[in-house]
Amino acid sequence: MITIREKYNQEAVPEMKKKFKLKNDLSLPKIEKVVVNIGIGKFLKDALLVKEITQSIAMITGQKPLLTKAKKSIAGFKIREGLEVGLKVTLRKRRMWDFLDRLILSAIPRVRDFRGIKKTSVDRSGNLNIGIKEHLIFPEILPEQVKSIFSFQITVVTNAKNREKGMDLFRRLGFPIEAEN
Repeated sequence: MITIREKYNQEAVPEMKKKFKLKNDLSLPKIEKVVVNIGIGKFLKDALLVKEITQSIAMITGQKPLLTKAKKSIAGFKIREGLEVGLKVTLRKRRMWDFLDRLILSAIPRVRDFRGIKKTSVDRSGNLNIGIKEHLIFPEILPEQVKSIFSFQITVVTNAKNREKGMDLFRRLGFPIEAEN
């Protein structure tokens, strides 16, 4: 089976060079990093659930998550400045490519009633933002051992200068983006 990194180097680079009429490989859009964000605000009261979420994300990404703190207090949400309200993982290089392989080849096909990633998920800078509703779609997670289901966000950051180049890159790499109407 061909990996996404091999697909990028062997298929996407030559095709994008022709399409965008560029001579240098370094001027082509490429994926720089993948950021996984999880909000744990509703789980703060139960330390065991926070620990379980941390372990689950570490299993999914292959890297220990970083606790993020609230930048300012919000009384309506009972959040104080400095309170740990989220987890973040930044993946680069080999771990990034491995995570993208698992996301595209095994996790996304397990989403119920999946019709493709919306075209509006690619922003003006060519970055892709995906919301995952259930972390159970990843094969590393055993549903029998999960106490609570949580959702998280995945941001695939590229160096594409615009939406068109970013969309072209994701389509060539095999991301299941909705077809043009």
